[in-house]
Amino acid sequence: MIDSHHHLWRYSKEDYPWIPAGSPLAQDQLAPELEAVTSEAGVEGTVVVQARQIIDESDFLLTLADQTDRIQAVVGWVPLIDENVGTHLERLSVFPKFKAVRHVLQEEPDEYFLRDDFHRGLARLPSFGLRYDLLIFQRQLPVAIQLVDRQPALPIVLNHIAKPEARNGRIEPGWRTGMKELAKRDNLIGVKFSGLLTEFPEGEGDAETVSAYFQETLEIFGADKVMFGTDWPVCLLRTSYQDWANTVRQLTEELSESDRNAILGGNAKRAYGLGT
Repeated sequence: MIDSHHHLWRYSKEDYPWIPAGSPLAQDQLAPELEAVTSEAGVEGTVVVQARQIIDESDFLLTLADQTDRIQAVVGWVPLIDENVGTHLERLSVFPKFKAVRHVLQEEPDEYFLRDDFHRGLARLPSFGLRYDLLIFQRQLPVAIQLVDRQPALPIVLNHIAKPEARNGRIEPGWRTGMKELAKRDNLIGVKFSGLLTEFPEGEGDAETVSAYFQETLEIFGADKVMFGTDWPVCLLRTSYQDWANTVRQLTEELSESDRNAILGGNAKRAYGLGT
């Protein structure tokens, strides 16, 4: 298994103000902790994703990636709206594990998705062999589709199945409609089945609804694009690393061996060019 989405941090309240004080997240989660939980869950490789919007975050994650072969790819952060972003991309792209860039678009207004300077930065990524990780809420799907359409040469990986407005016992129609439209875009190369449980209200997130979201995602995007991810340590607000890994294993049990292998690891290897 390849975990296509997790984070690492050296915790401080100042650097991570969004982490609830006293929560399971409010502690260091570094390479030793990652190796422990992935070994227990039978996960052989991972993709670590930025959690701070500073250039130092990319260097921090690359340093951690040097400490363990478990981390096979880094999704970092660069100032995409900076006209000199190419300087950062030139420096970072020489590191073999630096595979993609992410900006926390879920916190931005819709206008940000269409900014010319933001798209100028996005357009630089393919020339450096980089992908873009798209982090949005369900309500942002319409403007996200416009972003994807403006960058047809940019390989894009959707995070957390677009964070649906999840409720027990139903699939949100707006999520389904937006995802079906997004699936028509050839440059959307992967969709991470991750981060779902934390989108439910407290006390919700039953197995039947989680399964329904998995089946819908699989039907919309196909077994060649859906990929397993944990969103650890954030997932600890609702579940353990191993329990979520086991959940996704169970969800893929009835699939063909080739489809199951693709979702559990092969798609992440292809989308991020792991081992290249």
